[in-house]
Amino acid sequence: MTEIALYHFCVKQIKRSAGQSAIAAAAYRAGEKLYSDYYGEYSDYTRKGGVIYSEIILPPHAPPEYRDRETLWNAVEHAERHKKAQLAYSFDIALQNELTMEENIDLARKFVQRNFVDKGMIADLAIHQPDKGDGGIPNPHFHVLTTMRPINPDGTWGQKQKREYLVDENGDPVLDSSGKPRFNAVATTDWHCPETLEAWRKAWCEMVNGALERKGLNVRIDHRSYERQGINLIPTIHEGPTARQMEAKGVKTDKGELNRWIKATNLLIHDVTKKIKSLFSWLSEVREELSKPQTPNLVDLLTDYYVKRSSGAYSQKGKVGNLKKMTEVINYLRDNDLLTVEELESRLSALDASFESLKDSMKAKSKRMEQLRELIRSAEIYYRLKPIHNELDGIKWKKQREKFKSNHDSELRQFYAVRRVLREELGDKPINVKAWQRECNDLKTEYAGLREQYKPLKEDLAKLRQVQYQVSRVINDREPKQQTQYKGVIER
Repeated sequence: MTEIALYHFCVKQIKRSAGQSAIAAAAYRAGEKLYSDYYGEYSDYTRKGGVIYSEIILPPHAPPEYRDRETLWNAVEHAERHKKAQLAYSFDIALQNELTMEENIDLARKFVQRNFVDKGMIADLAIHQPDKGDGGIPNPHFHVLTTMRPINPDGTWGQKQKREYLVDENGDPVLDSSGKPRFNAVATTDWHCPETLEAWRKAWCEMVNGALERKGLNVRIDHRSYERQGINLIPTIHEGPTARQMEAKGVKTDKGELNRWIKATNLLIHDVTKKIKSLFSWLSEVREELSKPQTPNLVDLLTDYYVKRSSGAYSQKGKVGNLKKMTEVINYLRDNDLLTVEELESRLSALDASFESLKDSMKAKSKRMEQLRELIRSAEIYYRLKPIHNELDGIKWKKQREKFKSNHDSELRQFYAVRRVLREELGDKPINVKAWQRECNDLKTEYAGLREQYKPLKEDLAKLRQVQYQVSRVINDREPKQQTQYKGVIER
């Protein structure tokens, strides 16, 4: 059976509207000190550990001076004039522990070349392998910053969009209310399209799986979500470097605790799913045998099983023990009106429905807890930085305002970013951190309670599997020719 390896492929935009800088992003990923002409400040990440490789890869027609990281990203910042401009795409992709670091680097370079650079992007590649001891991500991964504007044949920056003017049926321009020609903004590349992202994710998956196969390894990755793969598991949440660093030092975090719950629940889900599937398969196989007119019902079959088992017992204690077990399982069948294969199948379907309902409820609560934690984090930043914003609003003189903005640029950009997040999420509703914390605590309690509801489900499944095993034994004994058909049904 092929095992599933780690797959992580995330892409975001670096944009000024979120208080971000292409220079700062590049400096962080490469572990360098870079100067931003746009902001007039340095971003210094030379003390950052774990950066083992970095490289800028250019398409043939790009200016060679763009191989210098500071030159490249200052040129990008200069080309984007708008204060809310989108500056770059940022990719975060997991490498594989099953491959050597040399193999991982080769794989990352080939992927970046084929999927980004060959399509006209400039790509800034950085490969990280943080030490586990310093709280970094234990798995190796790589970052790629790519340009969003295409490069013209002459080495100048191209346009992200072009105008397509609208015309009527006579070929005349369509005018707006002010008499100006109307147009649609059309992207000059397909880099922003969901279909392109899907193609990138699939391409990386295929390249990694090819490398794993060539090494003769029985592991693969899959770019599809759990839902698209048909896997009924709850996805874990992204912890981030801060939470991972605290966890590595033995400090438990809310995110880490939730992920531990989710992983434990997923083990339970996997076990229950496997057993339900096995029982449905068994019912399908023995339906014909149990439906024959001359065949006794389930209670009769189980009685036959225990009578034969008791006759072979060597001691009176063994005979009494068999009698007790027979009484227990037959009482279970009678108490639950499970005397025929149809009733047994109906019971299993009800268990399956209860299991699916529990699983869906836990997924929803897990997702909501993650949303609440993000809101609480944004609110904490908002209240911490709001005095700085208020102080700026109180400055009337232009030069003083500009000086204050320059001195507090980073805090103000962060404030505007979280304020926008809160507005998008809340609309006109007020910030209520206490209510979010109460809801989060209530969800934790409810989540734990739902996990407890799995216990009676597992007990019911255990009884059904006991019936499965014993009925299969009786049928096999009565039909020697069909023994091979049923003997492998029960899973140990």
